[in-house]
Amino acid sequence: MNARGKGRVDLFGDRFRARAHQLSPRLQAVVNYINDNREVVLERTAMQIAAATGTSDATVVRAIQALGFAGLRELKQTMERWFGPTVTSSEKMLSTVSALSSDVSSSIDFVLEGHQRACDILARPQNRAAVAQAVALLADARQVAIFGIGASGILAEYTARLFSRIGLPSCVLNRTGFSLAEQLINLQRGDVLVMMGQKSPHREGLTTLREAKRLGIPTILLTQAPDSRFSQLSQVVVEVPRGGDNGRVPLHGTVLICLEMIVLSVASTRPQQTMKSMKRINELHRAIGKSGGR
Repeated sequence: MNARGKGRVDLFGDRFRARAHQLSPRLQAVVNYINDNREVVLERTAMQIAAATGTSDATVVRAIQALGFAGLRELKQTMERWFGPTVTSSEKMLSTVSALSSDVSSSIDFVLEGHQRACDILARPQNRAAVAQAVALLADARQVAIFGIGASGILAEYTARLFSRIGLPSCVLNRTGFSLAEQLINLQRGDVLVMMGQKSPHREGLTTLREAKRLGIPTILLTQAPDSRFSQLSQVVVEVPRGGDNGRVPLHGTVLICLEMIVLSVASTRPQQTMKSMKRINELHRAIGKSGGR
């Protein structure tokens, strides 16, 4: 559990510390789980919390009410106020440029140092092992599906093109709402999911992971939050620092470095398919050029 803003009232924490020891073991199991997994609980139903704690949904409701809340909805509203509002992109940019001096060199150093830190972490043995696991899964994939929303959605589209070039069919999962559902319907057994996700367990990511699990599709997660809910649901986790600490702008280029590492590694493990695909692309390109010149 992370510390929050100074002066922000932790109503759930206060009630938990005052009343939890008075509850029965089953009710204690529920409130202890909620206290240890606050961000996860925001996205869960009473039945899901019950499954995680080995209790019933009725027990979950009784535990919440024993702490003085009307129900799960009020508990979530209380926790959302404690977590506070999400920092917007404009606020992150303002925080970043305000921290940099007016000369160009400080901005250059900010980006270069961020990428250097990321590369140092990507080069660690545990990350090399994770990338090797990812490549082994992708080498045998029917199709690779690449999930990313927001700015990561642009990276997903670019990476899908790279995979297609080396002869590995790919699709993109980069929308929200009903449009994401239309993309998810294309997933099939034999696919592999590459997911870009961070700490926040948003519904798009959780829905995608649940669908992957239903179909038996392994997930490769690229994240700077290896202890997140997304990480718990993924088979391979590659730690990719993006910065963004203290409300600063995150660096998406660090994720792109990792994606290109993976694509090139897959290509090197299947050189015949890669060269065959690239040769055919060049043939088609020449044909397009000829017809376009007439």
